[in-house]
Amino acid sequence: MAKVYWPYFDPEYENLSTRINPPSVSIDNTSCKECTLVKVDSMNKPGILLEVVQVLTDLDLTITKAYISSDGGWFMDVFHVTDQQGNKVTDSKTIDYIEKVLGPKGYASASQNTWPGKRVGVHSLGDHTSIEIIARDRPGLLSEVSAVLADLHFNVVAAEAWTHNRRIACVLYVNDNETSRAVDDPERLSTMEEQLNLVLRGCEQEDEKFARTCLSIGSTHVDRRLHQMLFADRDYEAVTKVDGSVPKITIENCEEKGYSVVNVSCEDRAKLMFDIVCTLTDMQYIVFHATITSSGPHASQEYFIRHKDGCTLDSEGEKERVIKCLEAAIHRRVSEGWSLELCAKDRVGLLSEVTRILREHGLSVTRAGVTTVGEQAVNVFYVRDASGNPVDVKTIEALRGEIGHSMMINVKNKVPSKRWKEEGQAGTGRGWAKTSFFFGNLLEKLLP
Repeated sequence: MAKVYWPYFDPEYENLSTRINPPSVSIDNTSCKECTLVKVDSMNKPGILLEVVQVLTDLDLTITKAYISSDGGWFMDVFHVTDQQGNKVTDSKTIDYIEKVLGPKGYASASQNTWPGKRVGVHSLGDHTSIEIIARDRPGLLSEVSAVLADLHFNVVAAEAWTHNRRIACVLYVNDNETSRAVDDPERLSTMEEQLNLVLRGCEQEDEKFARTCLSIGSTHVDRRLHQMLFADRDYEAVTKVDGSVPKITIENCEEKGYSVVNVSCEDRAKLMFDIVCTLTDMQYIVFHATITSSGPHASQEYFIRHKDGCTLDSEGEKERVIKCLEAAIHRRVSEGWSLELCAKDRVGLLSEVTRILREHGLSVTRAGVTTVGEQAVNVFYVRDASGNPVDVKTIEALRGEIGHSMMINVKNKVPSKRWKEEGQAGTGRGWAKTSFFFGNLLEKLLP
């Protein structure tokens, strides 16, 4: 038999262009009086815009303006950013981190991991087992799930849960109570999965979507993973009452340039750009140009996109689907009403105890974030009553009295906004409250 010779390809050839033209990152605090300019120039590649936006939002930076251009082989972006107090970014550790991750030194790790710490909330938590849950939402469900894990001696080191259109998506990171290591016993994991599925099936109805629990594989960014789970669950198809103002989204075709132009006008909030770019990316659309602006409480975002096969959005059905998916992505993270920030010494069953108390006071968790740093656990819950209405002040005070003696508690109330058009005529200032879990404000970031 004749030998067959195949051409040799150097495995580093794929990164050759990047090594020849390494990415450039500059942090400019002199050109603008009100914000810091982050300029990123690099070779273009699929998903690069999402990677950059992800790094900035994971650092709890607010993007007030952005100009994106990635047509052809080069990617050129300018972001106007501030910290959560609306000030310029002057912290040397934060600046060094941005330059390290987005610059030449961070290219290899960033292209593979895109800030590994965000795989588990905001902090890297070592060995853990990842659990994904998708189900019909109901009051007390998070309490029942955490109780099952506590009974089986799983410690929840981090978790994040979103609810939207009567569905809940949750990612939990657990380890063994005694060893603080990932659980790899197949029998123990099977028992845990079986018991969790029994809890989830109890809240499903006939002709309802199936609930499921699974052990996740891989290292997808947790916020992106929650978007993917709810998108796969088709939460965007349901029509329900939403909090806050309704975003205005239009899609038109620019035949001259061969783009579809997506315009989004809505109330501004933290991580808005990330949620939109994440959704477009996971729907296999490429952003070639974009302009992001915010004025007071309002945001205006324009994206010039094509499908990755090079086609524009030609059918009305495709346009309608993209609009529904973007509306869902915007609303998943919106939380009106009371938020509870709790800080206590970590222990097995802490999450179960806290969520049980919330359930006993008739509260339903609409969003939750849990993280652990050292011996400290930080939990953030957005709550409503069992009917989905705002919580009475007396209930909040009773809850504060019961929990406050054993852990630090900070209660906030985000008052529902008026229609953003009305606010734009009379309002001043940014006009939006924090609607994300800024653990870095309670515990220093994992910046070295």
